[in-house]
Amino acid sequence: MSDGVSRIQSQHGKWTVSSSDEEDTEPVRGSQVWTHWRDGVSDSDETVIDEGELEALHFGLPEAFAETDKKLLPSAGPVPQGSSGNPIKTEATGLLGRPSPTSKQSRPSSELGWGVSSSDEETETKVEGWQVKEERVKEEYSVPRSKKQRLTELDHHYSVEKVQEPEVRAAEGMLDKWDVLAKAQTFGFYLTKVSGIPAENNACALHIKDILSPINGTITASAQFNYCFDIPWLMKQYPVEFRTKPLLIVHGEQRQAKIQLHEDAHPYPNVRLCQAKLEIAYGTHHTKMMLILYEEGFRVVIHTSNLIHDDWHQKTQGIWLSPLYPRLPEGIPEMAGESATSFKRDLIDYLASYRSVGLNEWIDHVKLHDLSSTSVYLIGSTPGRHQGNEKQKWGHFKLRKVLSGCTSSVASRESWPLIGQFSSIGSLGADETKWLCSEFKESLSTLGPDQRDLCSVKPARLHLVYPTVENVRTSLEGYPGGGSLPYAIDTAQKQPWLTSFLSKWSAELTGRSRALPHIKTYMRASPDFRELAWFLVTSANLSKAAWGTLEKNGFQLMIRSYELGVLYLPEAFGIGTGRFLVQRGQLPDCKTPEKPFPVPYDLPPQHYGSRVH
Repeated sequence: MSDGVSRIQSQHGKWTVSSSDEEDTEPVRGSQVWTHWRDGVSDSDETVIDEGELEALHFGLPEAFAETDKKLLPSAGPVPQGSSGNPIKTEATGLLGRPSPTSKQSRPSSELGWGVSSSDEETETKVEGWQVKEERVKEEYSVPRSKKQRLTELDHHYSVEKVQEPEVRAAEGMLDKWDVLAKAQTFGFYLTKVSGIPAENNACALHIKDILSPINGTITASAQFNYCFDIPWLMKQYPVEFRTKPLLIVHGEQRQAKIQLHEDAHPYPNVRLCQAKLEIAYGTHHTKMMLILYEEGFRVVIHTSNLIHDDWHQKTQGIWLSPLYPRLPEGIPEMAGESATSFKRDLIDYLASYRSVGLNEWIDHVKLHDLSSTSVYLIGSTPGRHQGNEKQKWGHFKLRKVLSGCTSSVASRESWPLIGQFSSIGSLGADETKWLCSEFKESLSTLGPDQRDLCSVKPARLHLVYPTVENVRTSLEGYPGGGSLPYAIDTAQKQPWLTSFLSKWSAELTGRSRALPHIKTYMRASPDFRELAWFLVTSANLSKAAWGTLEKNGFQLMIRSYELGVLYLPEAFGIGTGRFLVQRGQLPDCKTPEKPFPVPYDLPPQHYGSRVH
């Protein structure tokens, strides 16, 4: 599901509330007439006005749609205080029912949560209305400025923010930050830093500025794939010396939201935009990935955070950081440098699925580097109705295929429970047999070629971790944090059966019980929850749009959205037992022969109970 946010003014203050990509509601037809494009921002795939905009130009915009859009566009001004109606809105749509980038970007508020400053907190004058940030950006760059002037201004912002960054304060005996990170590099899995929790709980965590730091290499170009962007904020996360390097933004915005993204990118001549094709209704570009080219090599980062302030502030998020891949020697075939997990081929296939000229150069970068040190499997989703061999390449069928190839034996593995954890829930059907406990659970239950027969005899129990109302109320962000946990009330009422699978959010082990999860993870644990058969971190929520659903009696797999994650299997890390030990403390235990896996929340999951919502 999508995890964009809309700003709403109510008697409760400024709320940041997510929209949903529910496929049950028909999108609005119609479009605002846009007669000009901003110059100076190249877009690799956006050279013509699309059919919807041409239709609007010829036939105009119906009054009803125009009136609705006036309320949603930034130019309409602030929503008045004390407005009637429900203060929490679960869906904020722009033209054609899609959230606009301004509605999806959440704005930090000192009135909400703890108000702890983060690494990118801005000092702003409090002004009435929710469009202040956009107005400020337009005003600031209304007069053309040279690159040098713009860089100087950004440098000033960066140095001011640096003072406010929540550094991990080294207590007596605590390891240096980068030494600690080095010890956690076995799996390349990290959580993001959270403002407002003890420093020791951030010891092995990363902020986006840590990822883009010069300590990781000298950046020459980068590509950011995401659902929601705040481009001015994103530019300030790059070190000053890298802010003029080529940056490709891969997005799924359409119509007015796409225009706004162009506006936001206009002040940065090094930024290009690439629109992901969304040809099936209600699909989203939900993938969250960074491709970073260095003078020293190449790196892939797959994570769960939108590129906005709030997603890197007080939420629980996950990151997979690849090794630094060296360039292949001259004369070596470009498909050399493959890993045992076929990560290079799968990444190229995923990038090629966009069918975008703008991504060809990044496909070439992947081909020219040695990715053989990768130990994870790429699990992606891409929109389409996939048949034959293509069906095995995407969604939950790709997960099923990889798990079916496991050779490590685990005694009584058919009784090992399954765990899914996510931040959004889609429409799953009238009962559990329609999708969740049929095709989807069958994919998760696979572990070796004979697993299907074992599961039919003794099916594994399924635990689904999703925050309760009490989790949200007591979180660092308070009730506004629930905006990043969309679950439409009408959808919930159609599937009351799902409650019997749900468990609370609890992360005492990592100090993140009050940091609401935007991370998405799936795993298979031993009955005592001390071992794992596998672990997956991904952008994919619990929805058919993200994972795919079978059509035509299983002949094809229909997927609506782009998603991406990485799968950890013990055998790919040389663990002969076929299982990961679950990490029980804050830092890896160096005394154990096998490094334990850092599960980001508490096990076993705690069931909702009859009175929990």
